[in-house]
Amino acid sequence: MRIDAHQHFWRRDRGDYDWLTPDLSPLWRDFLPDDLAPALARHGIAGTVLVQAAPTDAETAFMLSLARSHAFIRGVVGWTDLAAPDAPERIAALASDPLLVGLRPMLQDLPDDDAILDPAAQPALAAMARHRLALDALIRPRHLPRIATLREWHPELRIVIDHAAKPDIAAGDLGQWSRDLAAVAADGVTHCKLSGLVTEAAADWRVDDLRPVVETVLGAFGPDRVMWGSDWPVLGLASDYDGWVAASRALLAGLGPEDQADVLGLTARRFYRLEAR
Repeated sequence: MRIDAHQHFWRRDRGDYDWLTPDLSPLWRDFLPDDLAPALARHGIAGTVLVQAAPTDAETAFMLSLARSHAFIRGVVGWTDLAAPDAPERIAALASDPLLVGLRPMLQDLPDDDAILDPAAQPALAAMARHRLALDALIRPRHLPRIATLREWHPELRIVIDHAAKPDIAAGDLGQWSRDLAAVAADGVTHCKLSGLVTEAAADWRVDDLRPVVETVLGAFGPDRVMWGSDWPVLGLASDYDGWVAASRALLAGLGPEDQADVLGLTARRFYRLEAR
């Protein structure tokens, strides 16, 4: 079963996507399940993980409503304020919905690079681990050492690095990123997503530009801790669904069938506990 482990929907009139502006013209419209369904059918993708794109509780409710009415949405990664005093109670309530599989603080956009290590956030992270919710880490390379520290503090918390931590593919500056990513992967439990790479590459990117990143990720984590995602519709800034599927096929061609099956679906099913959906 193929799973797209990272995609988004939004409706602009909801008004909480502060990052979404008219200058991002390929994204400046609504994107909803009927827009994605043909691509999923075309490529034999049985389900998706719908990931938050706005730091509001209202968007989480919106995504869960979509998941309840569209069976291909196998799980939702939502948002709540992890530093709020009542965050553990909110997390307990969210976890009661079987479609809610994780939470994602938008760490890359926060002014404090150490926000995930804030003492105020630790009760919430402990509650996530207790309720078996995953943490999607939306980060830049500079945040990777913080994730290593977080793992030490919360060894039971399931963590996945979104978009391989967004390495600077366009500049080819991969050295420190590669070392820090390997240090995070060395814990043997943290996972990583092969998603969002084309938007970090140059405008005229080619498959070979992405290959060093993919090889680094697979070498550090192994296929059983790597999951494929589209990052659709943000993907539209640099490619389209068909283009990313074709590039992924070329990038993963060196893996055997079992390893490809892990990356293309089984890892996401295990990590997000989608087996029963």
